[in-house]
Amino acid sequence: MNLMNHEKHYNTLNNYYQSKYNRKVFKIALNGGFTCPNIDGTVATGGCTFCSYMGSGDFAGNKLEPIALQFQKIKSMMHQKWEDGAYIVYFQANTNTHAPLSRLKSLYEEAITLDPNIVMISIATRPDVLPDDVVAYLSDLNQRMPVQIELGLQTIHQETSDFINRAHDLACFDDAVKRLRAKNLEVVVHIINGLPYETKDMMIETVKHLNTLDIQGIKIHMLHLMEKTKMGYAYKKNPWTLLSLEDYVDITVEQILWLRKDIIIHRLTGDSPSSMLIAPNWTRKKFVVTNEIDKKLRKLGLYQGDYHETKSDLGNGTSLTQTSPIEG
Repeated sequence: MNLMNHEKHYNTLNNYYQSKYNRKVFKIALNGGFTCPNIDGTVATGGCTFCSYMGSGDFAGNKLEPIALQFQKIKSMMHQKWEDGAYIVYFQANTNTHAPLSRLKSLYEEAITLDPNIVMISIATRPDVLPDDVVAYLSDLNQRMPVQIELGLQTIHQETSDFINRAHDLACFDDAVKRLRAKNLEVVVHIINGLPYETKDMMIETVKHLNTLDIQGIKIHMLHLMEKTKMGYAYKKNPWTLLSLEDYVDITVEQILWLRKDIIIHRLTGDSPSSMLIAPNWTRKKFVVTNEIDKKLRKLGLYQGDYHETKSDLGNGTSLTQTSPIEG
């Protein structure tokens, strides 16, 4: 689906939803009170080193409240910005398939009935927490309400994945995508730019690999170093060089140019709770980041997928090398 126009040189989420539903669509982020398998010991402990379990889901509802109350509160806040629109109920915080099927059914079935203007349910999870019975149920649910699965990947590089304690491998991720797509479930992948030790070429390789998979969307985030995280503690003790705004724009623009034209870009940068952010400070101004990306694409006169089709590159011979002194 090519939803690019003269203003944006890539497929934007807003255009995608406007085309699909002919109205404004926004997410209502709910907190189902889930944990993660690499926190509770199912596959590992400690969680991803960049992630604050305390802060995970800060933009979602209060897990101590019923999801119906969460929905109404967040919906009211959204309507302060937009007068009207359709809703996506979004299970955002932590790993939202990490529970017995009976509990998942109870939460999801309630969520899709909270308002007649709900048009989709979006579920954020990990590739290693999608057992066959859950995938079968999601397939059934997808017949009644469109289901979107957000899958965390972050990087295709195993050394980096091990370093940040993802506790799964690329084969597990690839298999999860194939199993979800076999049931016609929409897949949106999360990746992070600026992870320790990764070069620009490595970050581009992550996007090139995703081009080979049947995915429908992508969220590109910048690494945020936050309080109450293992990586944040390490950075405060012994800071290392992070990507600058210019570095991030350069890398992300090239990723967009390599990304297949049919993939919808859901995000080009990420948010972190202001009170928890350690660095980089430029990530606080996400509109500046997206504007700089737009400006560079317009200056180049290129669009999403142009490199994927032509197999060319920027031609300037430069490659950013990112290293980190973090220990283990």
